[in-house]
Amino acid sequence: MIFIIMFGIVSMFSDMTHESVTSIRGVFLSIVGASAATIGFISGLGELIGYGMRYVFGRIADRTKRYWPMVFLGYALELAAIPALALVGEHGWIAACVLLVVQRMGKAVKKPAKDTITSFASFGLGQGKSFAILELLDQIGAFLGPVLLYVVMLFKTSGSSFERYSFCFAMLIIPAVITMLMLWLTRRKFPNPEQFEPTPKEYTPFKMQRQFVYYIIGISLFAFGFIDYSLIIMHVSRLNIFSSDTIPLIYAGAMIIDAIAALIFGWLFDHRGTLALVLSTMLSVLFPILIFGFGSRVPVLWGVAMWGVGMGAQETILKAAVATMVPKQSRATGYGIFECSFGFFWFIGSWLLGALYDVNLTAMIVVSMVAQLFAIPMYILSYRKSRQTI
Repeated sequence: MIFIIMFGIVSMFSDMTHESVTSIRGVFLSIVGASAATIGFISGLGELIGYGMRYVFGRIADRTKRYWPMVFLGYALELAAIPALALVGEHGWIAACVLLVVQRMGKAVKKPAKDTITSFASFGLGQGKSFAILELLDQIGAFLGPVLLYVVMLFKTSGSSFERYSFCFAMLIIPAVITMLMLWLTRRKFPNPEQFEPTPKEYTPFKMQRQFVYYIIGISLFAFGFIDYSLIIMHVSRLNIFSSDTIPLIYAGAMIIDAIAALIFGWLFDHRGTLALVLSTMLSVLFPILIFGFGSRVPVLWGVAMWGVGMGAQETILKAAVATMVPKQSRATGYGIFECSFGFFWFIGSWLLGALYDVNLTAMIVVSMVAQLFAIPMYILSYRKSRQTI
């Protein structure tokens, strides 16, 4: 539990850094010259690299068992790229896009090793509960980060929108440095987290069992249809129903919903397995029509809340489920396969949905909702296969 909490604090300060960027990324890219299709493409490409390369780094983590060095390297890459956004020029959308992709590459390096050592600690606590606690602390940071940007913008009233956003990025070096210090303290106290979970006497090779295949198909459909927040916040800013100062607070609110959803659905997963994803998807599937189908504040805020429910459930359950389906010796590979598929379909979906936004908003809404609904039968099949295995 101490390890989970300390690792959660690391994630909290990390999320203060990178989720602050997420809250304004779409608006900033638009300011420096990127189109809606470009924003959708870069958001998707970042997720493709951030998730797709996790298979490679998951295999490396399984082979070398060098979990901590990979976590440190990933965090360093991810957190260095964010304050560097303050250095791009007023028309430097290409440089900004490159830095955002580098940030996601850092996440690809660290994530399989991070999730794997978290799964070791969850052995005695319950996978859903452990990942839910981690996600709760994660989302506290994701809430505080945009609030920090809001406060900075209140005091930074001079200059253009570009200058104000650049100043915000520069300020994010503070939580980035704290993240690295907390990570060092956690590593010093727990140098061998793999000892939390007993190692089986016989090596169990990784196999794509049917429950895992159904699960991969389900989360891939979910990823395809789940609209990236960059596109959401760009659309909201174009509606002119909120002031530019309050834009980060909308994301902060979504992160609070995310944190609450993580606890609820983490508990549900420990009791009902992947069926918990059926409920979360039925709730989150409404967000596209609420955000993009109306032009007033109340539906948009409800839509962002439903988006937060979907994020909270997938961040908790999707990782906890892998820990129950893949043996310890090859778990990083399992995480890599899962996240590679998730990232690929997030990329394709983000690119397509971003392109549809410029052409036909109704078509974008329909594609998003249908893809999420098609994920539900796969979750049910995965659950039934898991019951047959028990």
